[in-house]
Amino acid sequence: MKSIRIREGKERSLLRKHPWVFEGSIAKGKADPGETVRVESAEGRFLAWGAFSPTSSIRVRAWSFDEGERIDAAFFQRRIEQAVQLRSRLPIDSDGVRLIHGEADGLPGLIVDRYADVLSAQFLSAGVERWKDTIADALLAATGLARLYERSDSGVRGLEGLEPISGWLRGGGETAVTIREHGWRLTLDVAEGHKTGYYLDQRDNRLRFMEWVKRLGAQRVLNCYSYTGGFSVAALAGGAQRVVSVDSSGPALARAKAHVELNGFDLARAEFADADVNQYLRGCLQREERFDAIVLDPPKFAPSAAHAERAARAYKDINRLALKLLEPGGLLLTFSCSGGVGPDLFHKIVAGAGSDAGVDGYLLARLEAACDHPTTLAYPEGEYLKGLVVMKK
Repeated sequence: MKSIRIREGKERSLLRKHPWVFEGSIAKGKADPGETVRVESAEGRFLAWGAFSPTSSIRVRAWSFDEGERIDAAFFQRRIEQAVQLRSRLPIDSDGVRLIHGEADGLPGLIVDRYADVLSAQFLSAGVERWKDTIADALLAATGLARLYERSDSGVRGLEGLEPISGWLRGGGETAVTIREHGWRLTLDVAEGHKTGYYLDQRDNRLRFMEWVKRLGAQRVLNCYSYTGGFSVAALAGGAQRVVSVDSSGPALARAKAHVELNGFDLARAEFADADVNQYLRGCLQREERFDAIVLDPPKFAPSAAHAERAARAYKDINRLALKLLEPGGLLLTFSCSGGVGPDLFHKIVAGAGSDAGVDGYLLARLEAACDHPTTLAYPEGEYLKGLVVMKK
């Protein structure tokens, strides 16, 4: 077993069970991509078992902090079974479920979503790539399913020295899937959709939005960065009479339109705009349009803290425009999925947007990812999705 020696004073995060070891924290030692290594303190004391990645700035991702634990096929079977069992105990009103959430489930770099009878997985680190076949077999055994599609086409793999890969890893057949969520039906394609196929992390927030629309009697709703219209379906279910979905992807809007019909809503209540959101918001201001509720769910503007300043300007601009477009008493659901923008910074950005717009508002709630996307106490970086519910004064 190869060993990695940590520089003196750099072991504190591992002692707190944080799973990352950065390149600058390593005094000596190396291994092959994904190879299991023994991580030791400067004095040679055991700290963790981890997967080595020679090209990533995160040089080691910890598998276990138990010196007596072996990293073998049985280890991955246990971790996957534990993760699947946890989800069975959570209040999830859907057959679209995040089964494995990377570091939070003790499997750094592995994302697995279940969409009805299909599993969709991303292997994003050298460690899980090395154990891919073992993991695939364990996933099918733990779920009783027969089909597993790989969506390891994220740019993150390049940081690990890995090529993008997508396709059936186990089984085969149609890649189109229909899932149920809160009584709605939603469709996706595991081969083409964003991430693993859909944004399951917003499941609970879509339900909350429906409840807000119903409670406030919001009639005119604008859903920005709508993708395939999950929040639009929620708004229609809440009783909104005009729901505008804005996205720069024509295929996504076509699926959003299909979702309106699939769930039995009148298409006359839905509009679809293939447009840049920023430009569309400015156009609404010029046309003096107003809305009772607006959703801003943009893509990741800041993948790391180094991009936070530029991202802050982009977030501030769209929130400023949205707050101007809201009627007094109107509701803004605004989100950031950027890891480089923490909850406190995001709050300040939205507050600054309100100041620039000459608008104040009540902060009614803070939102986060659904419960099957857990954050652990030892790994706060896992809290990537943050949202605010703001009522305009």
